[in-house]
Amino acid sequence: MKMKTRSMFAPLAILTMTTGLFAADHRVEKLAEGPPEGVAPAIAKLLSPTGLKIIRGTSRPVCDIWLCKEWPAKADFKPTPDLNYPFAPGQLIGVVRYNNEGGDFRDQDIEEGVYTMRYAQQPVDGAHIGTSPTRDFLLLIEAEKDKSPAVLDYQPLVQHSAEAAQSTHPALLSMQRVQGDAKPPTMYENEMNDWWILRFSGKSKAGDKSSDVTVDLVIDGESTE
Repeated sequence: MKMKTRSMFAPLAILTMTTGLFAADHRVEKLAEGPPEGVAPAIAKLLSPTGLKIIRGTSRPVCDIWLCKEWPAKADFKPTPDLNYPFAPGQLIGVVRYNNEGGDFRDQDIEEGVYTMRYAQQPVDGAHIGTSPTRDFLLLIEAEKDKSPAVLDYQPLVQHSAEAAQSTHPALLSMQRVQGDAKPPTMYENEMNDWWILRFSGKSKAGDKSSDVTVDLVIDGESTE
């Protein structure tokens, strides 16, 4: 059964870090397991040999995530109020395995299974005004349909992701601006929007320069727009 949440859009409030004391709390644990079956070999070899496990309450598994060992990044990237991450649209960020039916940021059902996660930017048009404080998203594609780690163009990216949601709209998870000084990996609750957010980090490389990138990803929570 999918976990239902409600949210209202407003500037992010002070982040409330939680420690898993209540039944509805989420936590993250390191997962000493390699990428799951069903991931194309060309993609699997780019993933970390260990992952992250998201758990709700005392024992309910939500999803497992494997990140790329390294992410290509834009050398001249500077954050803006609505774009926070130095990635190219369509590039591979990692893989997620849903252990039960889940839901995305639009409250679309995501079936149990394995999906690639690719970076995307929300279009600037009238249809998306007010749906998110940021334009950074990860789009999900069924792993069996995503065979190459190469950057995907916009149209196939959106089409394949919509197929993952069995919808006309892509299956997506919202990336938020990193605030506060909590060390990754961790889960925290944004109480104003009723979101549970995973903070993780990874290595990026722009030209010959390597650096760490920290990401805040809404794992459980949705837009009402």
